[in-house]
Amino acid sequence: MTLKAQSTQETENLTAMNGNSVIDNTVLENAAPSSQPLSYRRAFMLVLKRDLTIAMRHKDDIVNPLLFFVIVVTLFPLGIGPEAQTLSRIAPGIIWVAALLATLLSLDRLFKSDHLDGSLEQMLLSPHPIFVLVLAKIFAHWLITGLPLILIAPLLAVLLHLDENSYTALLLTLLLGTPVLSLLGAVGVALTVGIKKGGVLLSLLVLPLYIPVLIFATSAIDTAALGLPYSGQLAIIAALFFGSLTLAPFAVGAALKVSTN
Repeated sequence: MTLKAQSTQETENLTAMNGNSVIDNTVLENAAPSSQPLSYRRAFMLVLKRDLTIAMRHKDDIVNPLLFFVIVVTLFPLGIGPEAQTLSRIAPGIIWVAALLATLLSLDRLFKSDHLDGSLEQMLLSPHPIFVLVLAKIFAHWLITGLPLILIAPLLAVLLHLDENSYTALLLTLLLGTPVLSLLGAVGVALTVGIKKGGVLLSLLVLPLYIPVLIFATSAIDTAALGLPYSGQLAIIAALFFGSLTLAPFAVGAALKVSTN
């Protein structure tokens, strides 16, 4: 009887040990993917989601540039007069200058808060390439600032009596041009992120870079109003967009490393 009881106890112990090993293996298998480094796409989406969440908690990051854009555009009819022909002729320049200044107004917060709370240094020390994280932050900035400007611009164009043939050109130039403003502006922000009250210096650095986009965008809208093809101007703006998309994240990453050291 004693031998039988001992053999029964040993069998139960072996069963329990096998059960524990199965559980341990299952836990290790489930934990293994989390210990692997994040992919570039996953890191991009995490930074993008973080910046959008912060922007939703601070509504002024979204509302202030949009209100500035609306106020600047509505001031011109009050100052120049209600003549439809005059407003129609200068409408492309008004809308684009207002969009440019509204984007410039929102640039200062692109890296400033991250620099103050130390998360920017953690980003630079991350094992992921800095250009991936920087590109996610720039894309979030465009979603917060550039996309609302594109959506509201046609309504303000009606206020300025923009020619009906120019609305498609207006939307296309804004769709291609506003990302260029965010990409080029991020380079200036990265260079001035460590400087207190660097807003004036940021304007001096960034505004000359915006001039080609402004020239070709307004030219495309004016050409569309005349009923002429404007594909050449759009091609130049698209070239500026793809060039900025390719080079700006690397320039921003290098500028951030210099500014934070």
